Amino acid sequence: MERIIGELSFWGLLRASIEIFIIFLMLYFVLGFMQGTRGVGIVRGLVFSLVIATVALLFIIRKFQLYTVDWLLTEFLPWVTIPFIILFQPELRRALVRLGQNPLLGAFFRTETPAIEEVVKAAAALSKNRLGGIIAIERKVGLDNFIEGGNRINADLSSDLINAIFWPGSPMHDGAVIVQGQKLAAAGCLLPLSDSPDVDKALGTRHRAGLGLTEETDAISIIVSERTGNVSLAVRGQLTSGYDAQGLRKALEQLLGPTDHDYKETSLD
Repeated sequence: MERIIGELSFWGLLRASIEIFIIFLMLYFVLGFMQGTRGVGIVRGLVFSLVIATVALLFIIRKFQLYTVDWLLTEFLPWVTIPFIILFQPELRRALVRLGQNPLLGAFFRTETPAIEEVVKAAAALSKNRLGGIIAIERKVGLDNFIEGGNRINADLSSDLINAIFWPGSPMHDGAVIVQGQKLAAAGCLLPLSDSPDVDKALGTRHRAGLGLTEETDAISIIVSERTGNVSLAVRGQLTSGYDAQGLRKALEQLLGPTDHDYKETSLD
């Protein structure tokens, strides 16, 4: 009898191990396929939220024997889940992306810090010459789907290159440039426009595009106004304006981490 029980336990453990391995492979290939896109952040947020919610609810229900809650979850919730997702799809997508940026998950998804000083120099030159431009900096959520819609460059990050791209007459000056780590990945990229009712009506398409990207991803957008030369920073769906070189550098260091460059020469004056 003990031998039979032992064999059953062995086959049960083996079956569970095989199932876990198959699920792991499925998640691995799904995340690998979506690597570099907004989808990977959404999946991370979805998995993260489901794991925490499931474990917490199961513990509470079994601990306190909440039979009514158990009935709601098993009988009522499946009927309202799909309509809820359809009605609140944009809000849920943004919430899942934000959840995927949780510091607990960030330790497992490290990114290369961009050359902050080159970005600050580029913003300084654009502001001085009254040249409009958008510099989007990728963080944990990939921007490959926006890069594919622009012109791939994949060059070393350089303020001179950014200035040349946004110079009037350049075929790519109307779009945004996207920075990935130490590389200028692409130029002439089209970004999603913000539809937030809280955005100042005086702001144009360039500012709405820079802001819209940060509403859907964890990217950072630096927007330089062509009319005033004003430098703005958008992050997490919030836009702040009036940056000088020192303020922009400090903000980027807080968001991305410091660099070892000499900062004394760059100025927005």
